[in-house]
Amino acid sequence: MKLTENIWYEYQSRLAAFIRSKVAEDAVDDILQDIFMKIHVRIDSLKDDTKLESWLYQITRNAITDYYRTKRILVELPEWLELPQPEEEESIRKELSACLELMVRELPDKYRNAVQLSEMENRTQKKVAELEGISLSGAKSRVQRGRALLKTMLDDCCKFEINQKNQVLSYEKKERDCKFC
Repeated sequence: MKLTENIWYEYQSRLAAFIRSKVAEDAVDDILQDIFMKIHVRIDSLKDDTKLESWLYQITRNAITDYYRTKRILVELPEWLELPQPEEEESIRKELSACLELMVRELPDKYRNAVQLSEMENRTQKKVAELEGISLSGAKSRVQRGRALLKTMLDDCCKFEINQKNQVLSYEKKERDCKFC
């Protein structure tokens, strides 16, 4: 485990710059001080030293959120605060990927093949057209229709919370049973 003093020397200028990019200059030192108090008190809760930096930035984002809440500023919170964190993103991605794989198998053949080649094998739509023996516009149509069918299947199965950048923040299964998730 790193000592709080070592963390201060290594990260204080980067965290201060990050804070400065999100709040007014006169609040930076106070927020930074609060962050290092939290780090000092909670350092023993960090189980994996390799996640130190993401842990520090999570504490920093939370402190900035708290700053906006306590000031009762009547502006919308910055969009970056609502973005899922890397660990959450990875977890959501893995769970939805498993559901999507099952859903792709249920697509009609021509859409399934186009989606598998394009989305799962990262092939260009031009390559999809070549492999499927169809025109480029035909390949594009199949990929788009396959995506639309998958979106409908996902919407029928789960309720999603999406941010302004169309990123999934969270999801939950709808009350009825879903054969995919």
